[in-house]
Formats: sequence, structure tokens, C-alpha cells
Amino acid sequence: MSTQQETFISHLVELRDRLLRSIYAVFGVFLVLWFWPGLAEIYDLLALPMMRTLPEGTHMIATGVITPFLVPLKVGLMAAFLLALPYVLYQVWGFIAPGLYAHEKRLALPLVFGSTLLFLGGVAYCYFVVFNLVFRFIIQFAPKSITPAPDIEAYLSFVLTMFTAFGVTFEIPLIQVVLVRTGVLTVAKLKDIRPYVIVGAFVIAAVVTPPDAISQLLLAIPMCLLYECGILLAQLVERFRGKRAAAEGGALDATGGAPDQAGAEEERLP
Repeated sequence: MSTQQETFISHLVELRDRLLRSIYAVFGVFLVLWFWPGLAEIYDLLALPMMRTLPEGTHMIATGVITPFLVPLKVGLMAAFLLALPYVLYQVWGFIAPGLYAHEKRLALPLVFGSTLLFLGGVAYCYFVVFNLVFRFIIQFAPKSITPAPDIEAYLSFVLTMFTAFGVTFEIPLIQVVLVRTGVLTVAKLKDIRPYVIVGAFVIAAVVTPPDAISQLLLAIPMCLLYECGILLAQLVERFRGKRAAAEGGALDATGGAPDQAGAEEERLP
């Protein structure tokens, strides 16, 4: 077996191990939540934006035989994933880290912390802002001869889709910073592809969100604004890299020698 094949297999084994650790973490948190008496109340909290817009005395319904059991199960898994998200992101970073330089590995904790906050921020924005506006908009178009009574499983599926879409969307600035920090893209390139990103944002919003203009705008506009924020942050990162490179170059000129080869090799070690 060649060295490349051994390396590829070792990467697959490490990927499997980190995926299993993430699954074990989520499942462990889920077991704790499953025996928590307030698990059913989490769904009531998720349903609150919809319940506020329904006519007085109207409730959600369960059309499936095992739906009353499956819905708390899915809610528990969702809550377990959100609680275990920092550990899951740390495992993702741990898989990527061996291919990075030492100074890039120092970004581990800030990235894990920042990505967790951004994802939760997207979920919060979806829950407190998007749901209230979208549900009111939809209910206004319901004929008076129809009494809305959403199915609890369909509603939960809608909520999970929206949470995922907005959570991932809010990661855009962090992704831009990482791409610029690792040298994959430059700020100039990010600015050049801005028109395509704007078009892509509205296309993604049209595919992910319900077929109404309000929810599409509430996803597409934040995507564009977050992209602009990412460009500003990437400019700061690029400026910092330039100052650091200039300082290192000045130090080398002052010593009149080449950089320490051992130090350079150490910088590249995983």
C-alpha cells in the first residue's frame, strides 16, 4: 500500500472517529433531555409564534397515529444538537487543524465560540423576527371560511428547516474571514463576486423559505448584509496580516539573516 493510500485511509478513520464523537455527544445530551419533565414544553415554546396568530380557541392537531410521540423525540434531538453544538464544531475544527499552520490553529477557540454564537443568533433572529412576521402574513390571506389548524409534525419540520437555513446563513461573515485568513480568497475577490452573491442569496431564499415574499426577503437581505459585514471583517484581517508580514520582514532586515529554518518547519508541523 502506498503512502498516499495510507494517509487517505488514516484521514477517513479520523473523520469516522470525530463523527462518532459528535453523535455520541448529541445522543448523550438527548438522553438527559428525554428524562427531563419539561421536554414537552419546548415544543409549546416553538409553537408560540404560530399560536399567537391563530384564531382564539384554535389549536394545532396531530394527524398521525404516532405523531404525539415523534414530535417530542425530534424536539429533543434538536435541543440536544444545539446544546452540543460547540463540541460538534470543535470536532470539525480538530479534523481540519492538522493541515494548518501553527498560527492558524490559534483560531480554534475563537472560531468555535464565534460560529456557535452566530448560529444561535440566526436561530434567534428566525424565531423572534421572521416567524412573527411570516405567520401573520400567511394568516391574513386565509379565507374566512377556513379555520387554520396546522399539523404539529408539519410545523416542526418547517421550524427545523428555517432554523437550519438562518443558522447557516449567519455563518457567512465567519466563513469569509477564514477564507481570507488562510489565503484562499482576497478581499478584492470577495468584492468582485458581490453581484453573484446577491443573486445567489435571493435564489437560495426562494428555494429554502416558504413561497411568500416576506420570508424570502427576511432571509435574502440579511445574507447580503452579512456578506458586507464579512468583507469589512476580512479587510481588518488582511490589514493585520500585512502589518505582521511587514514587521517580520523588518526584523529579518535588521538581523541581516535568513529566517530560522527550524522555526519555519515547526510552524508547519500539525
